[in-house]
Order: sequence, then C-alpha cells, then structure tokens
Amino acid sequence: MKRGVVLGLLVLYVVWGSTYLAIRFGLESIPPFLMSGLRYFVAGAILFAAAKRMGAPRIEARDLVPAFTCGALLLLCGNGGVVWAEQRISSGLAALLIATEPLFIVLLQALPPERHVPRGRALFGVALGLLGVALLLSPARLGGERVDLLGAAVVLFAAFTWALGSLFARRFTPARSPLQATALQMLAGGALLLALSTAVGEWARFSPAHVSARSWAALLYLMVFGSLLGFTVYVWLLRTASPNLVSTYAFVNPVVAMFLGWLLAAEPVSLRTLLAAAVIVGAVVLMTQAEASGRT
Repeated sequence: MKRGVVLGLLVLYVVWGSTYLAIRFGLESIPPFLMSGLRYFVAGAILFAAAKRMGAPRIEARDLVPAFTCGALLLLCGNGGVVWAEQRISSGLAALLIATEPLFIVLLQALPPERHVPRGRALFGVALGLLGVALLLSPARLGGERVDLLGAAVVLFAAFTWALGSLFARRFTPARSPLQATALQMLAGGALLLALSTAVGEWARFSPAHVSARSWAALLYLMVFGSLLGFTVYVWLLRTASPNLVSTYAFVNPVVAMFLGWLLAAEPVSLRTLLAAAVIVGAVVLMTQAEASGRT
C-alpha cells in the first residue's frame, strides 16, 4: 500500500504538472469550457464502460449526489476555472497559484467537524511551500510584467473549490464500485462543463476543421493521461492517504510545469526559479515525513 501511494503521488507530480502546458496548447484553437467538458465526459464514459465490464452494480439515486457534488467542485469550478484563467495568465503562473491548495486544505480541516489543526513539520512544510511559490511569483521572476488580477483570482477560487471538493470526496461513503464512482464524477463534471460551454455560446464559435493538430493532441493527452490516469489515481489516493499528503502535488506541479515550459515552449528558467524549486521540493519532503510519522 505504501508503494502504491508513492507511485500514485509520482503520477500526480509528473502527469498533472504537464497538463498546464497541454491546456495552453489546447486553448490555441478550442474554447476553454468545451475543451474541459469533452476531456472529462469522454474519459468518464470510457471509465464507466470499463467499470461495467468489471461487474459494477446498477446506479442508484444515492450515487448521483456525491457524483454531482464532487464533479461541480473539482471539475466545473476547479479545473474549469484554471482552464478559463489560462486565457488571461500563463500556464506556469496558473500552476503556481494552484499551489495554494494545500493551504486551503489545512484551513478547511481546522474547521468543524474535523477540527484537525496541523502541527510541527506539516505546518512548517506548508509555510515553506508557500515561500517557494512567493519566490516564483516575485516581479523579478515574471520580468516585471503586470499579473492579470481577474485571472489570478479565478485560479485562487479554483484552488479553494478543489480543496473543498477533495475533502468532500474523502468524506463521502465509498461506493460499491470505486471505479464507477470516479467515472460518475467525471461524467457529472463533464456534463456541467458542457452545459456551461453551451450557455456562454462556445459552440457557436467552435469549428473542428479549424482546430490545430497540436490542440487535438493536447486534448487527447488531457483525456488519457490527465483524466483517465491522473484523476482516477487522485480519487484513489484521497481514499488511501491523508488530504495533506495528497495535496503536496500542488507544490511539485509548478516545478514540472516550469521545466516543461522551458523544454517544449522555450520559456526561460532563471536562478530564482531553481532556488524556488529547491524550496518547494523541500516542503514536500517535510510534509511527507510528517505524514509518515503521524505528526500532521
């Protein structure tokens, strides 16, 4: 089980870190909510079919409440907010702002009914991680350019709703088929995103013939790796490990996003970025050690 948790975290660290660049490529010719809706609805349908082939039971009304609650918080508000904001801010900055999610996890867990107040290395790890994010967000790192406040605010709201949805997903009674429950969350979230896409008129300005090959490839990557693999692993980890430990992916994803931006999109990486990356990785180590020793 411990090896499975480590492997699952590595998947989130690398795969979800790469999705920010994939989202950027997809947005070149696909509207934001339509792209996210297609990503999760198609992935959810594939996963649902797989669950049924493995003998998943019939869906009941009680299965729909957690599906739509988590789908709305995690996918509609969480992922949908990030994708929309990447029209106004860079993919790297979006990844950095999402790194505030562990802070929201800690604050929400300190409230009733959990009243789980962090201590020691876990609390210091959160502070250290946020310090690393602050280094990356400094004007020197961004070349002095002005950050779009609306885009940044939407990503921070997305981080909060993702944290809240993660805690809800953990507290809901596990379904008879966890795989089917995950598929239902993706189907519900995808349907809500597609409904929002229709409401804001994205379909009217979308033409498959005008979508670039890079955007199609990005959408396929998001479906297979970001959703089918990444989201399924994430939901499993929420049932297996603590939210504080699982949320450490938000500290590592910016490092991965920055590296891939440098490697594949010729984005510069400064000494400040490397220093911040070291601070962030150190924070993940502290939080992981605190979780292992029980001092969270």
